[in-house]
Amino acid sequence: MRDLAALIRAVPDFPTPGVMFRDVTPLLADADGFARCIDALAEPWQGSGVQAVCGIEARGFIFGAALAQKLHAGFVPLRKPGKLPPPVVTVDYQLEYGSDRLEAQRDALKPGERVLLVDDVLATGGTLAAARALIERLGGELVGAGVVIELTGLHGRERWSGDQRLHSLLRY
Repeated sequence: MRDLAALIRAVPDFPTPGVMFRDVTPLLADADGFARCIDALAEPWQGSGVQAVCGIEARGFIFGAALAQKLHAGFVPLRKPGKLPPPVVTVDYQLEYGSDRLEAQRDALKPGERVLLVDDVLATGGTLAAARALIERLGGELVGAGVVIELTGLHGRERWSGDQRLHSLLRY
C-alpha cells in the first residue's frame, strides 16, 4: 500500500485551520495507481456474492462504480438531498458540524440483495453509519464496507457495528 500512499496528497489547513486534508485526486489521475487501488479494494470481496455496490456522493461514486465493474455488480449512488427524482428513501444524520441527509431511489435495491458500501474516506463514521441505515431501509443485505482512507484519530471505526467487515486500504 506504500505505493498508493505516495499518490495521496496531504493538504494542511484545508478546509479549515488545523485539518490535514487527504486529497485522492493524484491517485485518481494515475492510471496504474487507480487500477491497483480498485484491485486492493475488491480483493476482500471476491467470491462474496456482492450483487450491488453503493457509493456515497461524491468521491464514493468514483471508487464505487469502478469497484462494481471489477466485482461484476451493479452500482447504486447514495446521493445528497434533491439530486434524485422521487420516490426516494432518506436517512438524516448528524455531523460534527451540523446535519445532512442521504437519499437513494426507493427501488434501487432488490430485497435481500447483497451490498458492499464504498466511500473514499472514513472520518468520524457518521456518513458511513447513515449509508448503512439507508441500505437496510432499502432492504439490502450489507456484506461490508470498503474505504480508501481511514483517519484513525477520528475513531470512525467505533461507529461501525455488527458482523460486517470494514476494510480500509490506507490509515492516517
